[in-house]
Amino acid sequence: MSINKILLSLSLSFLTFSVVAQTSKISGQISDDSGFISGASIALKNSKVGTTTDSLGIYQLTKLKAGTYRITVSFVGLLSEIKEVTLRDNEEIQLNFILKRSKNDLNTVAINGKTKSAVLKESGFSVNGIETKLYVNMTSDLNQILNRSTGVKVREQGGMGSDFNFSLNGLSGKQIRFFLDGIPMEGFGKAMSLNNIPVNLAERIEVYKGVVPVELGADALGGAVNIITDQHTRKYLDASVSYGSFNTSRAALSGRYTDAKTGLVFDFNGFNNYSDNNYLMRSNPKYDAAIKVTENGQVVEKDVRRFHDAYRSTMGQINVGLTDKSWADKITIGLVYSNLYKEIQTGSNQNKVYGAVNNRENFLMPSINYKKKDFLLKGLSANLMASYSITRSNVADTSSYLYGWGGKGRFEPIQGELSDIKTIYHYKNTSAIARANFAYQLNDNNSLNLNYNYNHYGRSAVEDLGTVKNNVFDIPNTISKNIVGLAYQNNSFNNRLTTTAFAKYYNLGAFVRNAVYFGGEQGWVNSDSRTQEGYLGYGIASRFKITEQFGLKASFEHAYRLQEGEELFGNGIDIASNNKLKPEQSDNINLGAYYTYRIDQHKFAFEGAYFFRNAKDFIYFIPSGGIFSTYDNIGAAKINGAEAEIKYNYGDVFEIAFNASYQNAVNNQRYELGTDILDITYGDRIPNQPWFYANANFSIGKNDVFAKDSRIQFNYSSQFVNWFYLNWESRGSIESKNKIPNQLIHNVGLSYALKNGRYNLSVESLNVTNELAYDNFRLQKPGRSFFVKLRYFIKSY
Repeated sequence: MSINKILLSLSLSFLTFSVVAQTSKISGQISDDSGFISGASIALKNSKVGTTTDSLGIYQLTKLKAGTYRITVSFVGLLSEIKEVTLRDNEEIQLNFILKRSKNDLNTVAINGKTKSAVLKESGFSVNGIETKLYVNMTSDLNQILNRSTGVKVREQGGMGSDFNFSLNGLSGKQIRFFLDGIPMEGFGKAMSLNNIPVNLAERIEVYKGVVPVELGADALGGAVNIITDQHTRKYLDASVSYGSFNTSRAALSGRYTDAKTGLVFDFNGFNNYSDNNYLMRSNPKYDAAIKVTENGQVVEKDVRRFHDAYRSTMGQINVGLTDKSWADKITIGLVYSNLYKEIQTGSNQNKVYGAVNNRENFLMPSINYKKKDFLLKGLSANLMASYSITRSNVADTSSYLYGWGGKGRFEPIQGELSDIKTIYHYKNTSAIARANFAYQLNDNNSLNLNYNYNHYGRSAVEDLGTVKNNVFDIPNTISKNIVGLAYQNNSFNNRLTTTAFAKYYNLGAFVRNAVYFGGEQGWVNSDSRTQEGYLGYGIASRFKITEQFGLKASFEHAYRLQEGEELFGNGIDIASNNKLKPEQSDNINLGAYYTYRIDQHKFAFEGAYFFRNAKDFIYFIPSGGIFSTYDNIGAAKINGAEAEIKYNYGDVFEIAFNASYQNAVNNQRYELGTDILDITYGDRIPNQPWFYANANFSIGKNDVFAKDSRIQFNYSSQFVNWFYLNWESRGSIESKNKIPNQLIHNVGLSYALKNGRYNLSVESLNVTNELAYDNFRLQKPGRSFFVKLRYFIKSY
């Protein structure tokens, strides 16, 4: 062999060896105490090699030579971390980092990197991601925070604890589903509603519009709200108390202790809310909302205070478990107890006044949760939970007097306030929930998600006085839902295009003893009723990044909302069953775009969207024309609209944001029910729904004021709702159409934090200009109110 051939062979061998040697790889995931970090920087020290993490906090360094490397990871607002690793030829090493907060964090949101909410907005779904850090020192509940968000309108009937209607892009009520850390909240009891949960208990809130990811397992027609709590901080304590107008107090306590040696973890959460709700009711005859009182035999109009509207809710939750075990990343057993007392002041409007009716409720729920990455095989993650709850409530309607705004009125020895007979009902609701979510990472660009959600609900009742002739709840009514979802996600073009395709199967089973229904020639009869139905939904969500700052989004879902128990089977008293009732369904389309731009500490962000909903088989309550009322599928609506938000930040000093939502929801039911007569309201805007509303939010703050490691911050928000008709536009004259008037409400707050957010004091005024406020016709909300809050917060990584 000639020397040239030998040299050639050695050269080829060396080149081949070099190519193979450069196939080594380092990858991993970057996170902080609250989850993954998008946009974190990863660099090899003393080299030009580097990258950033994707939306899931994952990074990859490929084509590396064998050797020893020092890897530096950094992110704004977090302490940088360096690790040393030695690579062999053709070796792949997974190296994860958990970054800690810098001492200057002071509970502000990192603005030079991407928060989890910003990452969420860059997904293919139409979703609001709301970070709660700016609000944790305020007295706000979650409803008040959500009501400032794009596309959301929360309509409350009164003060603390009042009933509310949650609207999202034109669909509302039961068409929206609520979750706490992915767990359905239907069985959590009334004390765990959004207008009770303190903002301290939530790390962030996710609001999905129209199209809902399969991992939530929801039969949601119009969208879903998922409240995310802190699941990552190993040790913390958060305690707060507030007091203010109308004798209103809120106290909240939450914390976690994790033993690093044994992995034992102990969580606790709790709150207590109370208010007299004795705010002033101002007479407002201009909008047919006069307050009338009988004095000396004469009816006069005057301002009065509410006198029977006290509310109290208490909740306590504990979780005990283990973390960081070979067989479980985390397993916990938990127990939730809540208690509620609510006095009822008004009926469907303020002209109907109650003075003695009240509701008491007790709720108990044990649960178990299990989480494991690489479950059974590498790349498969499992998240399993199960719970069982019992809710007992008592509704007493035993007053012998009928009330007005002047107090106790006419004596009625037999009649109650709610109906023409006195009753004492004891209700028992049971709820069983099982949820299993499996996520499988096929490779760097493809993944699967399988979700199963089972929900069983039962309701029974006992009436003490024996005045009810036919109590349909003597034997429990039951309803079961099974929802299975499968999703496939693909990332293409270096993660510029992300697409998720999914399908959902909905199954409904229900059984009621002694249901009332119409039996043809037999008239109204009682009989057992059984329902078993299945439905298929499907959808797709996609996002394309034109640049790192600018992206387009589109999503579609054919969605269902399954029937509830009363809708299917009535109540056996004055509401008949309808075994032919179908679920509500809607084709939901979202188109959107987002853009962010940053120069030094200046950051601009814009997001806009168009939405379309073609909904039908609305479940409507049909009032009685004879003996029984019923529910039926008579509604159809087309909804389209647009929404936009623009935001500007300057470091952690200044933030201002504006958002606006417009929706045009029209009646698409061409003919009147059961006839060929054209419905005169066909094409009318659906009444009693806000169609244009906007929000402005402003905050300014400064560190190290009066003391080192301190921060002072001022928050301002305003909410505008355009007037809207109570009734159909095509029915009656313009003069007879009652209106819910324009609303423009302003709120202000000032907070001061010491010792990097350990000690906090805040003062706040809601409706500071004392406007007359109505979310619903003739149901006046509180006027100007003031609150003060003290908060202590400490955590350890």
